[in-house]
Formats: sequence, structure tokens, C-alpha cells
Amino acid sequence: MSEPQCDNLTNASSARLHLQHLLRTLFFLVLLFAFPFAHCQQVRVQPPVVVEPVVQQPHNPTKALLLSLLPGAGQVYNGQAWKIPIIYGALGGVGYFTYNYYTQMKAFKDEYLLRVNGGTPQLAGYTGYPNTSIYNLYQSNNKNFQLFVIITAAVYGLNLIDAYVFGHLYDFQVSDDLSLNLSPSLAPVAFAPLTPAPSLQLTFRF
Repeated sequence: MSEPQCDNLTNASSARLHLQHLLRTLFFLVLLFAFPFAHCQQVRVQPPVVVEPVVQQPHNPTKALLLSLLPGAGQVYNGQAWKIPIIYGALGGVGYFTYNYYTQMKAFKDEYLLRVNGGTPQLAGYTGYPNTSIYNLYQSNNKNFQLFVIITAAVYGLNLIDAYVFGHLYDFQVSDDLSLNLSPSLAPVAFAPLTPAPSLQLTFRF
């Protein structure tokens, strides 16, 4: 092989090596710059989650009072729903007697007015009673009716008072250290101080 041909081969080989080295360098640079960019694309910074503090509304005794205008609603607001059967049982009992005395009072009143106006007695079971007895029965039932109206109002009022009072006591904390101790002791006697009398001492801790 002639010398010019050897030089051409050497130059071609050197150029190929130089090109390979350049390609490796470019590939390395591409990786070097692309890797941080891809990493940044994958990592997403989440904004901090702000948790709003839960503000608990204070227990309102006036609200309990207003709710108890519907009997039992104030007790539910106070967390004492177990009182509802008691309240409605009491209201139902006095309500029954109030209505019963009212109907009897009205019946005797109508019967008495019918008789004094010259009418014929019509009240079943009382046609043979004199007018004075019918009037007395009217008065008796009328008094009982008025009494049970007052009792019904009192039971309804107790429902309001109960809701309002326990609305104030809703946040009242009672210590767990409750104890009741009963122990014997000797107490001096007023007329004989040198002769103590046995007694019982009651100690209550709260």
C-alpha cells in the first residue's frame, strides 16, 4: 500500500474516533441536563394543608329554655333525652284529668241550666238528683278542673325550668374524687364535758 493511502486511512480512522467521542460527549450532556428536568417534572410540591381549628360553640341555657317550649326539646339539647318519657307521661296524666273534669263540669252545668229554665232532666244517671245536687256536682268538678289546669301549667313550667337549669350545669365538671366516709367518734357532752358520748362522723369529699 502506498504512503498516501495509509495517510488517508489513518485520517479516516482518526476522524471516526473523534466523531464517536463527540457523540458520547453529546449523549452524556443530554443525559446530564435532561435528568434533573425529568426529576423536577415528577416531583410535585403539594401545598400545605391548612386545618381550620374547630370552634365549639358554648352551651346556651337560653337556647335550651326556648327549645323546651316544645316539651322535651330543651332536654334533648342538654343531652338528657331520657327525660322525655317522664315529661310527656306527666303532661299526659294531668292532661287526662283536666279534660275529664272539664267534660263532667260542662255536663253538670248544662244539666243545671236546663232544669232552672224549666226543662226536663236529661243527664243519664242523674235524672233523679235534685237541682242542688246537680249544682254541687258542677261546682266540685269545676274546682277540680281549675286545679288541674294549674297543675298542668306547673308541669309545663317545670319542663322549662329543668331545661334552663341543666343548661347552666351542662359544662359543670364534677371531680372523680368523690367519697363518703362514716366513722365512729367521741363527742363531748354539754352538761358532762368529761364524759364524751359516742357518735358517728360523716365526711363527704368532692
